[in-house]
Amino acid sequence: MNWLNYHHLLYFYTVAKEGSVTAAALKLHLSQPTLSGQVRQLEESLGEKLFERRGRNLVLSEAGQVVYRYADEIFSLGKELSEAVKGKHNQRSPRFVVGVADVLPKLVVYHLLEPAMKMEGGIRLSVREESMERLLAALSAHELDLVLSDSPLPPTAGVKAWSHLLTESTVTFFAVPTLAAKLRPGFPQSLDRQPLLMPGETAAMRRPLERWLEQYNLRPEVTAEIEDSALLKSFGGAGAGVFAAPTVMEAEVCRQYQVEVVGRAEELKERYYAISVERRIRHPAVAAISAGARERMPEAMR
Repeated sequence: MNWLNYHHLLYFYTVAKEGSVTAAALKLHLSQPTLSGQVRQLEESLGEKLFERRGRNLVLSEAGQVVYRYADEIFSLGKELSEAVKGKHNQRSPRFVVGVADVLPKLVVYHLLEPAMKMEGGIRLSVREESMERLLAALSAHELDLVLSDSPLPPTAGVKAWSHLLTESTVTFFAVPTLAAKLRPGFPQSLDRQPLLMPGETAAMRRPLERWLEQYNLRPEVTAEIEDSALLKSFGGAGAGVFAAPTVMEAEVCRQYQVEVVGRAEELKERYYAISVERRIRHPAVAAISAGARERMPEAMR
């Protein structure tokens, strides 16, 4: 059996945490050549490169990210073991790892996850934000307990998992106060020929929004197409154009980005899904998220 050398794993883990061999060598009181050699031995034993060079920076490879997550768990357990022996042990909360599609609004993600964070007994929440392709691969490999997405599992995904509709929200259009005051009368026709920020091509709302504009024969001036929902709102808050966001987050969007409501599109809906390997929800944290989505935000999200 090829046993894992935990000294080598610790050296790798320290390099990853410190961000460089130089900083890690100082912390571990080792020479840089010795440390680099130990990390290379770990790579050879695993058969994978764990770091990549990007300019002057040392970054984790895809395999390195997997090894780092396991190392973090291993050394956290080791610390707890030491504390337990010394009589300082507190009961360890279970870890709950959630993957979040990178197009999801950050405010929505927080509100969906909040019930799980407040569960009796507590959980150790770990959140990963990546593309759906990467998240589904991680879910299939059982690296994630749950994936949150704005679209159900596509039939071509090739992953044995199930989509659970959590909730949905109508859509509100926002703009800075001067532009909102100008466009509020006569909405939605007032959007014609006006500056509009569009969600990126991968966002589930992109196609419905385009169809909605066509339905009203609107041809706004698209000033930017932005994948990241928080960045899109930041552009809107800076006055770059009108933007759409879930109605359920209306008050928070207005407060955070200093914008006002232009109008609401009742026909447009944003939907939020929990994707898991469970056909029926049994995981207590997933059940809490599902119940919270139904109970805490019912009016705006129906």
